[in-house]
Amino acid sequence: MNDLFEAARQLQEFCDSRGWRSCFIGGLAVQRWGEPRVTRDADLTVLAGFGHEERIIDPLLEKYAARISDARAYAFRHRALLLSAPGGAGIDVLLGALPYEEHLIERATLFTVAHGVELRTCSAEDLIVLKLFAGRALDIRDTEGVALRNGDQLDWSYIETQLRPLAEIKEDPEILRRLARLREL
Repeated sequence: MNDLFEAARQLQEFCDSRGWRSCFIGGLAVQRWGEPRVTRDADLTVLAGFGHEERIIDPLLEKYAARISDARAYAFRHRALLLSAPGGAGIDVLLGALPYEEHLIERATLFTVAHGVELRTCSAEDLIVLKLFAGRALDIRDTEGVALRNGDQLDWSYIETQLRPLAEIKEDPEILRRLARLREL
């Protein structure tokens, strides 16, 4: 079994056992919705809320090794906890708190990534929102793969509704132009 898939499965079980609401985003979600590619880490959004981050951060730091020396302080500052699974796979735990992140997790569903391994991943639409907002070259390529593979099944109005306020906050109108180009694929 793929070490990353196993690490992700164990992380999901750890979160579920504590009643933490979560879902995988990033490269693992791309495996489901886009053009599969190599990914070296598991990106998980966990609904932490504001002011309660330590209830997520501290148990994860007890269970997993930190990838940086000041991981706890970094997590509070950047809302991202950078960990390593026992087999060495990278784990990025994003501490969700916004209404959109709660909605993203509510919309997530299970996907079989390997025999006996089901991971909860974000929807294709939410993956596009996250990737367009991030805006790196790899993220844009990922959105193209998702659009080509799922275009006629995507809820484009949902994507635009979620993405528009994020583009405004980021003050980046190019995000919405990228969305328009995606719709044409």
